[in-house]
Amino acid sequence: IVQSVYDYCRFGIAVCRQYSSAYPSVSLSTPLPGIPKPVFASVDGHEKYETKITTLENGLKVASRNKFGQFCTVGILVNSGSRHEAKYPSGIAHFLEKLSFSSTAQFESKDEILLTLEKHGGICDCQTSRDTTMYAVSAEVKGLDTVVNLLSDAVLQPRLLDEEIEMTRMAVRFELEDLNMRPDPEPLLTEMIHAAAYRGNTVGLPRFCPPENVEKIDRKLLHKYLQSYYCPQRMVLAGVGIEHEQLVQCARKYLLNVKPVWSTSTPANVDKSVAQYTGGIVKVSEFIRPANIICREDDFIPFAVLNMMMGGGGSFSAGGPGKGMFTRLYLNVLNRHHWMYNATSYHHSYEDSGLLCIHASADPRQVREMVEIITREFIQMAGTAGEMELERAKTQLKSMLMMNLESRPVIFEDVGRQVLATGKRKLPHELCELISNVTASDIKRVTMKMLRSKPAVAALGDLSELPLYEDIQAALSSKDGRLPRIYRLFR
Repeated sequence: IVQSVYDYCRFGIAVCRQYSSAYPSVSLSTPLPGIPKPVFASVDGHEKYETKITTLENGLKVASRNKFGQFCTVGILVNSGSRHEAKYPSGIAHFLEKLSFSSTAQFESKDEILLTLEKHGGICDCQTSRDTTMYAVSAEVKGLDTVVNLLSDAVLQPRLLDEEIEMTRMAVRFELEDLNMRPDPEPLLTEMIHAAAYRGNTVGLPRFCPPENVEKIDRKLLHKYLQSYYCPQRMVLAGVGIEHEQLVQCARKYLLNVKPVWSTSTPANVDKSVAQYTGGIVKVSEFIRPANIICREDDFIPFAVLNMMMGGGGSFSAGGPGKGMFTRLYLNVLNRHHWMYNATSYHHSYEDSGLLCIHASADPRQVREMVEIITREFIQMAGTAGEMELERAKTQLKSMLMMNLESRPVIFEDVGRQVLATGKRKLPHELCELISNVTASDIKRVTMKMLRSKPAVAALGDLSELPLYEDIQAALSSKDGRLPRIYRLFR
């Protein structure tokens, strides 16, 4: 075997020598004779397929971006979510997510909808967030007409049968039980930090239906809510992987003059409240995360860079959101304090506000020390960022942005959310340029602004060693981020 491998390698060398002898005087920097001139891809600052937007007569926006392939992703995004439930019992958006793609005026059941999509290799999904509800379908391009017809029916003509609502009640109860029992506390902590940061208003309202509201939500209440928020002016039909004119044609056919099942009367009780950051603390005694406010749109990109710079993750995981050997939470926290289970930075952004959070967890006996480590990291954010550190964070953010936008469903969500919120879409190269323009002074400016606001704290677990909220606030107002010293006569 060794001899055979040796002969094979020797044969390869002989071929290489024979080839090179045919062009003895040609250098590596000179094109070979007879070879066609290469054509290289060029970047002219614009996408080959730009996002196109058309507004129909009824106010509905149609946004699309073409993309090569035989499959497309199309969906309807509605400016409706848990933040709009101030005048309603919390949990309606949660119910609508579970009721999505059930029986409609045209389709007798969810099974019939799935069988219809199956003919075009399609799948459907509905997701609700604090400010957006998104109905989406991925299917073959040739099934676009069927897809838009189905989406229109699912959004505007749901039957909301009693048995469907009862099944949804069971699903919601199960999800609430699972939320409190799962080992990963992240979803519950996210709820708690929003409740602490925006106490009783907009994005601070519960995203999941509270147990006491499960029985209160019925068809009449759902119709009243849908009448207020599911109107064309608050919707975007977005598509990726299809021709714009084809999508507009389908929108005119199925969404222009359609009468919703809850009638077309003038929307009432529309909540237009602006998020009011309050700060505060929410504790469940059975981790901790301080957070601060982001208001201006100009600050969104610098905060995103700062979030990548902080990074972090789980101490026993191979990776995590922004985790890397050179992120601050990895170098300064996880690398130095072996008893820390987790330290991760998160960035929640909304149309009128946002949060930069650090989630950390440790043994209950070391909660106070853990909190001080995190408050010190917040204070150190206000220092001058190193040039290499800043460039690494910006490169990592641009890389994550471009890699995510390789996926058709992600492009669909990006197009839909941007057009729904602003009426236009910033292209990836524009976002990359904004990221490149972030300076160390920008990071310092947004950090100082953040630290001037009251902290929001969420704590879950054995909280016997948790510092007072006033002490955490004092630490975040100090020069070094240290908690006030406590003296005990007995231990």
